[in-house]
Amino acid sequence: MNLTDQLHWLSDSLRFVVPELILVTGLLLLLVLGLTVKTQFMPLLLLSFLLYAFSLAAILLTWPENPTKLFLGMIRSDDYSSYFKILADTGAMMTILMTRRSQLGKPAEYFLLIVTVVLGAHLLVMSMNFIMVILSLELISLSSYALTGWSLTKQGGEGSLKYFLFGSVATAVTIYGMSLLFGLAGTLDFSSEKFVSNLIQVKSPLLVAGGMMTLSGFLFKMGAAPMHLWAPDVYESAPTPVVAFFSVVPKMAGLGVLVKFYLAISLFGQTSFDWQAVLATIAIISMTVGNFSALWQSNPKRLMAYSSIAHAGFLLVGAVAMSMNGLHAMLFYGTLLLIMNYLTFIMLQQYELDGASTIAGFAGLGRSGSLKSMAITIGLVSLVGFPVTAGFSAKLFIFSGLWDAYSQSHKAILIVLLIFGLINTVISLFYYLRIPYQLFLREPPAQKRPLGKIPFHENLLSLILVILILYLFFQPGLLMGWINRINFVL
Repeated sequence: MNLTDQLHWLSDSLRFVVPELILVTGLLLLLVLGLTVKTQFMPLLLLSFLLYAFSLAAILLTWPENPTKLFLGMIRSDDYSSYFKILADTGAMMTILMTRRSQLGKPAEYFLLIVTVVLGAHLLVMSMNFIMVILSLELISLSSYALTGWSLTKQGGEGSLKYFLFGSVATAVTIYGMSLLFGLAGTLDFSSEKFVSNLIQVKSPLLVAGGMMTLSGFLFKMGAAPMHLWAPDVYESAPTPVVAFFSVVPKMAGLGVLVKFYLAISLFGQTSFDWQAVLATIAIISMTVGNFSALWQSNPKRLMAYSSIAHAGFLLVGAVAMSMNGLHAMLFYGTLLLIMNYLTFIMLQQYELDGASTIAGFAGLGRSGSLKSMAITIGLVSLVGFPVTAGFSAKLFIFSGLWDAYSQSHKAILIVLLIFGLINTVISLFYYLRIPYQLFLREPPAQKRPLGKIPFHENLLSLILVILILYLFFQPGLLMGWINRINFVL
């Protein structure tokens, strides 16, 4: 292909990346404003919110009917990646609304870093080449390190440093793993026929080593065990809107690219190494470590960190099934996780502002029958997977997809994963209900604290999230019907 053809292909690719161009434009605008104009907090917040709204609208208006490789095969536009981009933009919009109450310092830089993470998430789920994967991961990671310490406290700085150190090691391991796979396959395009055909002939243990190292980078971004050690300290030290953002956007981006890599390294079922058993084992470890560790937490944000680790395991269950039913259930679960987490964190932020920094600090605060007590209870109950909430539907779909995979293959590891998933669902009941127990069943302190009121925009957002959680239990087809039209191809 000559230079003229390459330039024509590059220019033709631009019409498929309109959402990303919008984000880049907004990023540059925020950068210029931050450097040249002392802009007030609210105009920047409104600009950022509109930026994600326009990006979300562009995704829906340019919804791809067929997978299309862009920029010489570095990324691909398809409905699978488009759905993950919707989750990233929606999460960013809710983060912006939560930030209105925090009034974090240096707003232009803060909103710029949020845009950078979202842009990295867009590119990561579209990536089909190892170089693009690394660039996207670093775009997410470097901005995340800075956001972690945005509270400008000693604890925030410590959490940011730990995140940076763990992330640097994870990136180095991932790059080394990718270099091994490149040496064996002779290509960086993990979606190509050359990648699969060359690796089929490889019998070296370096293939397993390279695959495991590369996989570890995606697990780190998801916050899945055993690459989870950064999560508790980061969740405890970062501002609550940032924590809510981390619990969804980077996690979904990591999951999106992990599924594609998992299918590639499995060589479409032709590999002699059982990668399905590896991913199933990781899912079991993540669920178990997350749930058992959460039992002993006294800080609500650390509790939600271990909750996030456990839910990373549940998300991996859908990937382990490696069927259309399993992948669709995974997307449904990811969507509900976004709704449930943001509802919970919005309420946690309010209680944090009221002085409830520990789980014991919630004692008696629900006795007044406040709406925020009911809202956080619904969020936590849905995270358990109780009936009458959509969390039940999400786990039902995940386990149904896994059961279908077991019925077809009869692999023992799949039924073990199913059993561990059900057991961990029961275990999660004991820590998710600790906050509702404190709210409604414990006596309030003798000296009552004055409780603040939630602003109208957060009340409205919380009400919408509660309605969605309840409605999607009775009518999951509203969302699942859309997800079922998404085709996954590598």
